[in-house]
Amino acid sequence: MDNIWVLAQAAGDQASSGVSSEPATEQGEATTVAPDSNVPKTSAPPNKMPGYSNLLFLALMFVVMYLLLFRGPQKQKQQHKKMIQTLEKNDKVRTIGGIIGTVVDIRDDEVTLKVDESNNTKIKIAPSAIGKNLTKEKD
Repeated sequence: MDNIWVLAQAAGDQASSGVSSEPATEQGEATTVAPDSNVPKTSAPPNKMPGYSNLLFLALMFVVMYLLLFRGPQKQKQQHKKMIQTLEKNDKVRTIGGIIGTVVDIRDDEVTLKVDESNNTKIKIAPSAIGKNLTKEKD
């Protein structure tokens, strides 16, 4: 081993350069080199927009949450309401319970479905229970 390097840090008021490296002599003693006073001190670059980036990220998260949690179900509700309003007699529909029938009568608060042709079985359901209009879907 020809060269031995010693890393040392001086106390706060003794040297302004912080960490320095010095070569050691053959006997193992470190040689001291005076720090250069002309070397400018480096500091961390200033943080641009300290709180605005966090605020922008938070606002973006609220917009995404609104779109996922509120806007999607509102849109589906509007489409369902439009489908209920366009129901006509003799439309084939499927309820949310899976019953398939033909619309016989439509009133404000109930829809009458014919579910069996041979026995002339009819049921009355709420308009909100209709899941899909099979007649309109085929077109």
